[in-house]
Amino acid sequence: MAGGRDRVAHLLKQLQRASCSCPAHSHTYSQGTKHAALGKTDYAFEMAVSNIRYGEGVTREVGMDLNNLGVRNVCVMTDKNICQLPPMKAVLDSLTTNGINFQIYDNVRVEPTDQSFMDAIEFAKKGEFDSYVAIGGGSVIDTCKTADLYASSPESDFLDYVNAPIGKGKPVKVTLKPLIAVPTTAGTGSETTGVAIFDYKELKVKTGIASRAIKPYLGIIDPLHTLYMPERVVANSGFDVLCHALESYTALPYNQRSPCPSNPVSRPAYQGSNPISDVWAIHALQIVAKYLKRAIRNPEDREARAKMHLASVFAGIGFGNAGVHLCHGMSYPISGLVKKYKAKDYNVDHSLVPHGLSVVLTSPAVFTFTAPMCPERHLEAAQIMGANISTAKMKDAGIILADTLRKFLFDLNVDDGLAALGYSKADIPALVKGTLPQERVTKLSPRPQTEEELSTLFEASMKLY
Repeated sequence: MAGGRDRVAHLLKQLQRASCSCPAHSHTYSQGTKHAALGKTDYAFEMAVSNIRYGEGVTREVGMDLNNLGVRNVCVMTDKNICQLPPMKAVLDSLTTNGINFQIYDNVRVEPTDQSFMDAIEFAKKGEFDSYVAIGGGSVIDTCKTADLYASSPESDFLDYVNAPIGKGKPVKVTLKPLIAVPTTAGTGSETTGVAIFDYKELKVKTGIASRAIKPYLGIIDPLHTLYMPERVVANSGFDVLCHALESYTALPYNQRSPCPSNPVSRPAYQGSNPISDVWAIHALQIVAKYLKRAIRNPEDREARAKMHLASVFAGIGFGNAGVHLCHGMSYPISGLVKKYKAKDYNVDHSLVPHGLSVVLTSPAVFTFTAPMCPERHLEAAQIMGANISTAKMKDAGIILADTLRKFLFDLNVDDGLAALGYSKADIPALVKGTLPQERVTKLSPRPQTEEELSTLFEASMKLY
């Protein structure tokens, strides 16, 4: 009998050890996981992306979408150039056909500033809109996101939601009105992300607002709209896609980013490289390598321009969750401190370094610097961009990727470094000073950087060839 009892007791212990320990079935759950200890670095990542619809001529559906939402007063935002082009007509035809009441704001600034954001916000507040449509590039879409945010939170000060340390970086807890984005460039991916970038004139540097709450309700990806982009706009937009893909793929891994949030609402939009963003980044890079030169050189190449429109979306999904790092962090003062440079093919009345150009000019120096932290990823990127890595050594990954990028840019007649934009060695301290507040992105670099190292990177970017 004693032996039988022992066997039963042993069997019960075995069953207890093997039993399901999930919260629904475990009697010890409340004791064992009452307060899971969180480490200093994050342990999770989150994917957030707008709804996306793609197809030639799909813009005709935007009026139906607004009807389906039951809205009555729509704000249509664009800029002075797009206002005169077929994409704008396509949107307005759809709104009119579907009986949508709308007002147009066409005063968006290309490369917006805090003041141009506030002008759009004021228009949005006065209009009491229940939905928004943004038609244009990243400048238009970012401006529209911001107008929607502050019109939905009218008591907020402008700096409340601006990224720290420039702004207060408060989490967005208000509900925004639905925003439909109709991108006309193939670059920013703003139709997919919860990010809005602007020049903060007081500090002469770019910063922004980053929150999943401001991502568009829907992105209408109509490749017909890309046929109206001039050559340099295609090029500079494409360089933004290139760097979105490269930076998000080589960013600090999500589980090495700190601090670990105490509440998921505090987890940033830019979280570090992760297995899902990696897929989108690599796919976008492959498209850039195959189609960007074609899209630039032949405006009639509908296939190439359509593919780049998709690449912009794919890279947006990737970097919108993984983030970017040094190329973008260093680009913000390059754009913000511009003197007299005015980019070809941009019909604006102010000095302008297009965002994609400001980003790509530092890329050879940046990826030489970051390669030691994840050389296999840098080599993989170089191979996708056309490099022969059959005999390559890991220690040479950064140099190989940098040389591949230089050749790519040289073939596309890109300005020979920051010096060609009017910068000199004397400007480096100001460029470094403008980079330091960009911790939202610079801390995602796989390799930490000192002020002296940033100075070296800017100096190395003065000339490319």
